[in-house]
Amino acid sequence: MTSKEFVQSLHAENQEALDRLGRLSVAGPAADDLTVGRLLKVALKNEFEATEVAAIWLTSTPELDVKLALARQVGDEAKHYRLICERLNELGESDEIDPRAGGYSPLFDYLSNLSGTVPRVSAGQFTREGIALVRNQCFIDFCISQGDEKTAAMYNDIIQKDEMHHHELGRRLLERYARDEAQQAAARLAARKTIDLAEEIQEMARIKAGISRAPGC
Repeated sequence: MTSKEFVQSLHAENQEALDRLGRLSVAGPAADDLTVGRLLKVALKNEFEATEVAAIWLTSTPELDVKLALARQVGDEAKHYRLICERLNELGESDEIDPRAGGYSPLFDYLSNLSGTVPRVSAGQFTREGIALVRNQCFIDFCISQGDEKTAAMYNDIIQKDEMHHHELGRRLLERYARDEAQQAAARLAARKTIDLAEEIQEMARIKAGISRAPGC
């Protein structure tokens, strides 16, 4: 199939899984101790890992347009980290946490060791940012339910727009580079692995820590 047909097919496959992730994110009542501040601290780890993954890939990516896309993403994810820290302070919460505490996530380990431009674009910009859009919307809805319109607006007006830009850029880059059967197979495998890990991490957080409705990156 052509690269455009492939990306349309992959998007349909991803969307089915993302719909499931969204349902799982809001399944059951929120824990009594689940607060916007607590979820924003979870978000700091996600944003930090997204920043570092993009930075790692940036140094070893040969294609100039992909390299520049990663540079933009590094800046955006770091901006999101700063905005979340500022909002935590406004909420009276400490932002003096080390997102590396407890080690990196299995998703970070997978992505940081992933090689090849097409698998990286598929896993990162196209799929992980698609996951972020779904999870962020669940978080926005939670913020609104808690009466925190300011945090909801920060995500809706700034962070979500950046994540959509990353996702759409991933789509265009896949259409440009996922041209043959081998590249398309690698892209599909990377997308599926990314979704599987994201779902596993989300479920473990819900079961072990009672964390649901957490934003993405």
